[in-house]
Amino acid sequence: MDVTARYRLLTLCPVVALSGLLYVLPAGALETEQTQFRQAVSGYQYRFPDDHGSHDAFRTEWWYYTGHLAGADGREFGYELTFFRQAMNPAHVGSHPSRWAIRHLYLAHAALSEQDRHRFRYAEKVSRAGLGKAGADAGRLHVWIDRWSVEASPSHLDQYRLRAASGNFSFDLQLDSEKSPVVHGEGGISRKGNEPGQASHYYSMTRVRTAGTLTVDGQTQMVHGLSWMDHEFGSGHLGKDQVGWDWFSIQLEDRTELMLYLLRRADGTTDPASSGTWVRPDGTSQALSASDVQVAVLDQWISPASGTRYPNGWRLTVPSRHLSLMIVPTMPNQELMTERSTQVTYWEGAVNVTGRVNETPIAGQGYVELTGYAAPLATSR
Repeated sequence: MDVTARYRLLTLCPVVALSGLLYVLPAGALETEQTQFRQAVSGYQYRFPDDHGSHDAFRTEWWYYTGHLAGADGREFGYELTFFRQAMNPAHVGSHPSRWAIRHLYLAHAALSEQDRHRFRYAEKVSRAGLGKAGADAGRLHVWIDRWSVEASPSHLDQYRLRAASGNFSFDLQLDSEKSPVVHGEGGISRKGNEPGQASHYYSMTRVRTAGTLTVDGQTQMVHGLSWMDHEFGSGHLGKDQVGWDWFSIQLEDRTELMLYLLRRADGTTDPASSGTWVRPDGTSQALSASDVQVAVLDQWISPASGTRYPNGWRLTVPSRHLSLMIVPTMPNQELMTERSTQVTYWEGAVNVTGRVNETPIAGQGYVELTGYAAPLATSR
């Protein structure tokens, strides 16, 4: 598919779907079209492994993987692989669609952070479902665009294989989850606002052992590390005054994890709908509200490519957990300018974590995502 065709498809049904949040554009179209799709409502009962698969009754869905990898040569890397599914309005497909009809649009991002060389690489794909080019199975984890894919093992349902390849980097990774899925929010939904439809179904695999091969500039080596998996689906949208978000996934050495998303208003304040989840070593979890967490920005970085100013260091405090963390990017430039897919410029990067819990020093790692800084999401197209 050429670039012109890609942009035509995106114009028909544009989507931003990034970690922890769903956002479908434009809001006006949602008012007339979202009734065609199932809404995320309280009381949803998750069933695994079925819910790892596609949920085609919902308009938007994504599967998201990030992690830290160590190579056999001692080098350290961060990686991202994300697949997005966007359903077309059934009215656009018709009652007797041909095999060429666009029922779902699939998009994907892959990125690699070479921490020792401070080099960031990324690639993107977009394709429609049909004729085997792209798709997602229902009832089991299998999502793909061309040769990029994530698929569960037929014999071990908590094991997955991730594959992606661009012109100058590729990875083939085996993932094995150490904890059961953690559902975010309450009542089976993760709220993004108080209006009807401002919610999604959202869960994570917060500690996933990872091993495989990584190829950079034609050089292949064995790698191992720790990953994080998110899966979210819904048909809603963000509020009119919400311009973006800051999302954090933290994995600490005491086998606890933390997810937090801060919805940002146009005036820079945090929307009260923001929330997070604290995950204990045994896999049980506790929901956190916006008032339970304090986040202070410590530094900033200006992108030489887009001119965007991003936060570039944070102090995160959870008083109820006696937890105070310093979060620092492994390298400043981890910005994606996805003009050929979601058409959103955002920062998604690996971070190192240090701090104290109950006055005991602790360290860890994680990923942070920053959206709406290059342009408010509502006006980013």
